[in-house]
Amino acid sequence: MRAVVQRVSEAAVAVDGQTIGAIGPGLMILICAMQDDDATKPALMAAKIAKLRIFKDADSKMNRSLTDTGGQALVISQFTLAADTSRGNRPGFSAAAAPDIGNQLYEAFAQAMRDLGIGVEMGRFGADMAVSLINDGPVTITLDI
Repeated sequence: MRAVVQRVSEAAVAVDGQTIGAIGPGLMILICAMQDDDATKPALMAAKIAKLRIFKDADSKMNRSLTDTGGQALVISQFTLAADTSRGNRPGFSAAAAPDIGNQLYEAFAQAMRDLGIGVEMGRFGADMAVSLINDGPVTITLDI
């Protein structure tokens, strides 16, 4: 799995002009299931993200995790994270998991985050979404599991 994690003060996702998910302080997570991912990957990625120490402590050092802060997560499926541009200017996405598997792993990732006690809001798999956020810091981390 591949993820882009952004520390946010707020984030929201809309489909057809209707907000379907919104959070306050926490993480906006773009997540992509890759072709060789299996059922073990979502829990591994969720555990890694939940424990990332990217929130400020009392000394303004990044020493606190999402679990420590009680923040929320907005989880958005993002197959374009699998983009390969090595053969030109038009990206290829063959490294992404097939849509049915991608959706299963996306749902499993969100559930794994919930199982860790994190409040999760989600986008809609395969939908044309409008995502808005206020990146806090800015802090943006990429992860591959």
